[in-house]
This record gives sequence, structure tokens and C-alpha cells, in this order.
Amino acid sequence: MTSVTSRVLIARMEAAQRQNAQHLDLIYRQIGLRAERLTITEKPKSRSGKRTGSRWTRSDEQLYQHHVDRLTFERRREIEALSRKLTRQEVALDEARARQGSGRGVARSK
Repeated sequence: MTSVTSRVLIARMEAAQRQNAQHLDLIYRQIGLRAERLTITEKPKSRSGKRTGSRWTRSDEQLYQHHVDRLTFERRREIEALSRKLTRQEVALDEARARQGSGRGVARSK
């Protein structure tokens, strides 16, 4: 494989890996935001009064964590599949980089 072709291939592989990592991050953000909305709607509080400081209590945090755990469990197959895919992509990228590096070792000597 030529140097240009291998660089293009590596760039595509890196782009695919970035996209999958962003998708996994999106899932975790969605879980966190959904858990927060569930916690807020499940334990309504009076919102009037002082705006400074958090009105988030220890029991709110526990309920939030419960929702995060439950939502993560519900989406575990998607999370595990993306995690495995990212691991495979990292291995493939390392191998591609090693092949590219070993193919040009002699040509770069001066």
C-alpha cells in the first residue's frame, strides 16, 4: 500500500473512531439529562425564593443516581456494542500506524 493510500485509510479510520466516541458521549449525556429531568419531575419543589445556591438535596442526588443507573442498564447493549467497537477500532488503528511506520523506515534515512 502506498504512503498516501495508507494515510487516507488511517484518516478515515480515525474519523470513524471519533464519530463512534462522540456517539457514546452523546448516549451518556442523554442518560444524565434524562435522569435529571426524571428527578426534578418526581420530586417537585417550590422554585420561588432565593436563586443563588443549589436546591439539590442528598435525597435528590440519590434519586438522580438511581435514574442514571437504571437508564444506563436499559441502554447497556448499545453502550457495550459501541465500547467494543471503539476497542476494535483502536487496535486496527495501532496496527495500521505500525504498518505505515515500518514501511517507510528505510526511505526516511538520510
